[in-house]
Amino acid sequence: MAENQRTQGHGLDWRGGVPISTRFDDPFYSLDNGLDETRHVFLAGNDLPARFRPGFRVAELGFGTGLNLVAAHAAWVADGRADPLRFTSFEAFPVAPEEALRALSHFPEAAPLAPLIAEALAGSGRIETLMLDFTLVRGDARDTLPSWGGGADAWFLDGFSPAKNPELWEPPLMQAVFDHTAPGGTCATYSAAGAVRRALAEAGFVIERRPGYGRKRHMSVGVRP
Repeated sequence: MAENQRTQGHGLDWRGGVPISTRFDDPFYSLDNGLDETRHVFLAGNDLPARFRPGFRVAELGFGTGLNLVAAHAAWVADGRADPLRFTSFEAFPVAPEEALRALSHFPEAAPLAPLIAEALAGSGRIETLMLDFTLVRGDARDTLPSWGGGADAWFLDGFSPAKNPELWEPPLMQAVFDHTAPGGTCATYSAAGAVRRALAEAGFVIERRPGYGRKRHMSVGVRP
């Protein structure tokens, strides 16, 4: 796939305020409550905020509208942390700033961070505040993640459905996720697809299936021993 094809944005439809990717024919998050889904899958799935500590690092496949960043940042602040959360997101198809603002406007909790997310999408991809050190890495994660110089204590694996966006769940990419995970670090995803679970397990994660959010019966979590 050519680079310009990889990095051009989504076409969007909207359903009840939820953006639907026309590229992947999949919603960005739950049609019921995206923020509750994020808290269930990515926060609880990574045992957060219980595992927060100074210098904690979150990394994510699939930035979308920034809703996962909103949830993680809110949990970090509510936990009374005194230093910035370090958060890196890999995204091949960034949404337009105005589309992120439209989506986030449905979540009052997003109000403090939404303008900064829009600015990051429009510009350098960076947010630097007293409580957040965020970097958006644009481009195909299959290219950008293996050469990334950072690491993570918790991964949010939030690509579109493996059936519709298989590139973001390929075994070599799951291996790169594992290789950039600290010992004792974790990962979580809404997906319980067998191919995803096998790829994560073969990479080295110890994988567990847990109850999913809403209409999804199961989700997957993993830990690097």
